[in-house]
Amino acid sequence: MAASLRSTWALLLGIALIMLGSGLQSTLLGVRAGLEDFPTAMTGLIMSAYFAGFLAGSVAAPRLLQQVGHVRVFAALASLASTAVLVHAVVVEPWTWIAMRLMTGLCSAGLYVVAESWLNDRATNETRGQLLATYMVIVLGGVGGGQFLLNLADPSGFELFVGASILISLALIPILLTATPAPDFTSPATIGLRQLYRVSPLGVIGCFGIGIAQSGLWGMSAVYAESIGFSIAEITFYGGALFLGAIVFQFPLGRLSDRFDRRQVITGVAFVAFAASITAVFIGEFSIWHSLAVIFVIGGMCMPAYSLCVAHTNDFLQPAQMVAASASLYFVYGVGASFGPFATAGVMSLYGPPGFYLSLAAACGAVFLFALYRMTRRAAVPLEEQNPSVIVPAQASPVFTELAAEMLHEEAEEATDGTS
Repeated sequence: MAASLRSTWALLLGIALIMLGSGLQSTLLGVRAGLEDFPTAMTGLIMSAYFAGFLAGSVAAPRLLQQVGHVRVFAALASLASTAVLVHAVVVEPWTWIAMRLMTGLCSAGLYVVAESWLNDRATNETRGQLLATYMVIVLGGVGGGQFLLNLADPSGFELFVGASILISLALIPILLTATPAPDFTSPATIGLRQLYRVSPLGVIGCFGIGIAQSGLWGMSAVYAESIGFSIAEITFYGGALFLGAIVFQFPLGRLSDRFDRRQVITGVAFVAFAASITAVFIGEFSIWHSLAVIFVIGGMCMPAYSLCVAHTNDFLQPAQMVAASASLYFVYGVGASFGPFATAGVMSLYGPPGFYLSLAAACGAVFLFALYRMTRRAAVPLEEQNPSVIVPAQASPVFTELAAEMLHEEAEEATDGTS
């Protein structure tokens, strides 16, 4: 593993810089939108634009890579993403921000596809799992760490936008100077959504609902914190607690789902997130410490839930089908994520700041009820027939999910060879 890290440290450093810039930019936009008195619904539309762009970029990037190549695509998209950040500071106007956020999402998806493809090319069958786990921690830790960069300057100025732009530009240096020749890349195959729903209704509906919850949580948390009067430092700790919860609970929940009926784990995770959210609605405004505890729990439950839904779906598939299914599930998740911030903003417009938690309670509660329903419709998969869980971060391209699925495929083939 040490040798693999030595050969991939530059890629991982570049990814970390991108995630730091992404985390800073998202929180900065939420805070700045409040300072500029943008309507809450408009702010939600701005945040939703990122996820819509990310979904479009995830579909378009593989085709672009085949036509132009990894190096040129990465350089072009990083330059566009860096420019889009600066435009936010120059033109402080909602519709311009929507366009730039859409472009940022599209560019980010392409950057992740390139970086993850190169990372996979550096990995071997023996080290791929550890590298993907390291990558996941870097993604979540980078976005979480980016929250704290908000303390470096006044959000009402232009300096933080410049800082986010610099981070994205710096990511070009380690990746482009040390990357190996571009790996072969083909557009991901998919399984039709109707077929996938017949195989695993909970996997499909769960991914859609979790997409709404995760994007609303990530996109609107800073808006909520700013609206209830948190200071800049408190907003950064609030956002950091969200991603810390994801890091802390991701692996334990994955391992727990390998030992029990995965539907029970999904049901429990959705219920805890629902209960924490609905409690926050009825109690009203918290102290900063209570708020940190609540968002830590909600983030720790919501962020790993997508991985659990993917793993549950894989339990009903042959190993050779997992890669195609992962691309389809990511598309479902992306559609849900595109609606999340706008839906959350709509609820906040009607009910004020508590609408943030109310929208999370609605999304998580719906997943909880559907999971309960599905448990009455068919028997659980025997534990010995469950595939290992697939750990997938909230911010990654479909390539990451496919790589994890390919790893499971390889493990299954090795297990078959060992017993034959």
